[in-house]
Order: sequence, then structure tokens, then C-alpha cells
Amino acid sequence: MKKIICKFFVLVSFLLIYNLTFNIENCMCQWVQMSNGMNNNNVQAFAISGNYIFAGTYGNGVYLTTNDGVNWNLTLLMNHYIYSLAISGNYIFAGTSEYGIYLSTNNGTSWTQTALNNKSVLSFAVSGNNIFVGTVSNGVYLSTNNGTSWTQTALNNKYVYSLTTNGINVFAGTSNYGIYLSTNNGASWTQTGLNSVSVLSFAVSGNNIFAGTSQYGVYLSTNNGTSWTQTALNNKWVRSLAVSGNNIFAGTDQYGVYLSTNNGTSWIEKNQGFNILPAVGALLITNNYIFAGTNNKSIWRRDLSEIIGMQNISTEIPSAYSLYQNYPNPFNPVTKIKFDIPKSSNVKLTVYDITGKEISILANQKVSTGSYEVEFNGENNPSGVYFYRLTTDEFSETKKMILMK
Repeated sequence: MKKIICKFFVLVSFLLIYNLTFNIENCMCQWVQMSNGMNNNNVQAFAISGNYIFAGTYGNGVYLTTNDGVNWNLTLLMNHYIYSLAISGNYIFAGTSEYGIYLSTNNGTSWTQTALNNKSVLSFAVSGNNIFVGTVSNGVYLSTNNGTSWTQTALNNKYVYSLTTNGINVFAGTSNYGIYLSTNNGASWTQTGLNSVSVLSFAVSGNNIFAGTSQYGVYLSTNNGTSWTQTALNNKWVRSLAVSGNNIFAGTDQYGVYLSTNNGTSWIEKNQGFNILPAVGALLITNNYIFAGTNNKSIWRRDLSEIIGMQNISTEIPSAYSLYQNYPNPFNPVTKIKFDIPKSSNVKLTVYDITGKEISILANQKVSTGSYEVEFNGENNPSGVYFYRLTTDEFSETKKMILMK
């Protein structure tokens, strides 16, 4: 009887380990192309209005989806090079190459060319009733009546790649001359401390202003542009930025998407699923998804909760790989899992039930050295024993945890 029990235990253990190994090698935690109806367009801009997501393309006008990117339909603004999009109430603005700005008030069913009709419009920023636009060579224009008329501001002779607002502050990212700031709706502008680079993108998170540049990565200001600090992402073209809580996403030229959870102290590649690393010209976060508009590879989508699940809690270099016991344990329904990575490595962290069935993929990416923490929520799982397994290029370990409801 003892021999039979022993053999049975060995068999079950072998099957569990086999299942763990098989499942972790086949986890699919990645970007998925969402281009049905769009083909391989070059996507330069996003905008969202309720359940409507608009995508501006280079040469094929504006597309629309109402089902989170599953299907895309071309609006009646066709055959245009769309550099930028913006939403102000029920008004949708599209910035084009050479033909200025088009306006739709019916979600793209029809479009009307506004009074600004002979400029290339690279960027928008909306603040209340003020709509700012950045142009090629002609600086920033302002409309206070939804595009019926436009006034050129005092910044009138620059390429303005990017715009953003934070309270009364309007920031303009220019070609070669850095960032200009206006606190009086464009009546006057002051060049900030970041004054000798091309600024392609902006994102605002509380008092933090992030600026994506050509060649020099991402800069951060915490004092409305008085001073700027280069983040750890310091040698890439950053064409797009997006913010969700404490998570900052950067879309780069040729190197895909990066994520920082600590205001740029460190960045993590988030490129799983891309067959070729794309140039990411636009990013959008909505409905628990992040969308990436790419050059000639159309639009890709990824689950937001999955991509931001891992937090970098220390950049000190650990002495060895370590997987810690989850805490609390037992737990109901949330627990945290910590691990150490002594050198840059591919990391996979997966949760399995007692049978070896994959329950959740908590991490699947390349990370730099440091200590990390991931949260697992077992709200939708029954009480019982679960396993979590960490696998890196040089290390693998599995631990047990108990969900007790």
C-alpha cells in the first residue's frame, strides 16, 4: 500500500510540474493587432468621445470604432493626411497636412473645413472653451468659438509638434527650440529651461509634466517648466506619451512601448506580441485597454490591467534572484508577490490552481535590475491552494499560497 501511494504521489507531482512548465512556456500576454477594416495604415493620432474612438491616419483620413477596436470604419474625411485629433464637447477636430482643420459634430458622419484651412496642423490642446493648435512654421493658433475663427498667438514662427495644458499653463513643444510656456492664452510666451531639443509629445500627471523628445528620450518637470530633468529613458525618439495613474507610457520610434511606474526613474519594455518593433506615433488609454497607433502596422491593443500589473519598488541591485512568499498568506482576495532580479532578464510570473491550470499571468516581460512587486486578486477564484511560479533567463522557482474566503 505504501508503494502504491508513493508512486501515485510521484505521478501527481510529475504531472503538476509538467503542466506548470508547459503552461508557462505558452502564456500569451501581449499586444494584439486590431486592424479589421483598416489594413496596415500609418496611425498618427487618437481621440475619444464616449464610446467612439477616432484614429487619424497618414493618407487615408479618419477611422472610427465603437467596439474598442474590434472593427474600424472609415469616416467621410477620407484621403487626407491626419496629423492630430481633438475633442471638445460634441466637436471633433482633425488636423491635416496643408488643408488645415476639419470639424465634425456628428461623430464623423460629415466634416466641414474650418476657417483655418491652409496650414499643416500638427497638434491640439483643449482647455475649456480654448482650442490651441500647433502648426508647421506658423506657431500656435487659438479658437474660442469651436473653430468658427482662429487667431495666431504670439508664438508665430515655429514648428509646434506638441501641445498640452495644465491649469492656466499652455506648453508648446517646438522643433529644435524646446518648450515654450504661456500663462495668458498665448498673448505671450516664454522659452523654458528645456530649450534646445525637438519636443514631439506631452503628458500631464498631477504636477508632473512629461515631454517626449527626438533622440533624448523623456524629460520631466515638477515646477511647470521652470526646470527639466532627463529621465532614465534618455536616448530614444519618443513620439507619444500616455498616463494612467502613476503609470507613464512612452511610444518610441523603432523601439515600441516603454512603461515607467516611478516617474521615469526606470523604464520597462512592454513589447510582447509585436512581430517587429514598431514606431509608435500615438497612444490612447480607455476602457481598461491601451491602444498603440503605429507606422504602417495599424493599431494594436493590450489589456491595461495586465500591462501595469508589476511595480518596481526598488532600483538597488539585489545580490541574487529571489522569489518571496506572498503576503498576506492566507489571503482574501488580494495578495502581493515580491521578487528580486540581480540583472536585466526576461521575467514570467504565473499563477496556477492545484491541477496545474493557468489562472493568471502577472508578468511576462524584460525587466532591469531591482525589486518588484505584483498584486494578485483572487476575487473570481474559489478558496483553495494555488501556486505561483517565477521564471527568468537563469532562475526558476515555484511557491504555494492559500486563498481562504
